[in-house]
Amino acid sequence: MRELTKEAAAIANELDRVQLRDHGGGFSPATVRLHLISAENSAGDPSAALAAAKAVVPGSLPSTERRARYYTDVATAFARWNRRDDCIRALLAAEHHAPEETHARPTVKSLVSGLLVSGRTTAELRGLAARVGVLA
Repeated sequence: MRELTKEAAAIANELDRVQLRDHGGGFSPATVRLHLISAENSAGDPSAALAAAKAVVPGSLPSTERRARYYTDVATAFARWNRRDDCIRALLAAEHHAPEETHARPTVKSLVSGLLVSGRTTAELRGLAARVGVLA
């Protein structure tokens, strides 16, 4: 997976230097790095996911959906490390960028449900839980 991502990054970097008609940013160095975060989470390596996240400037991502994805993936990595406050902040950032998208994501619902039962519950967390539909 990492070798393929390196290859994709090299291609994206090369294409980034070439003038192409606007393709909406679907394949770029930033989006390759975004996919690397997801892949590291899927591989079960939150440390590598967070390291990959440091290389991404969320504002460089081409859409609000991708920015929400970035923050959701970062929240997932923080949750795996039991860094609750960081996880909540990342989920709130995802919600800020794309509320409807964030509220509909099963991953977000699962993360929020887990946060509700695994530690202290703040008004901020309860509000997020209500907005994503896991708290009535």
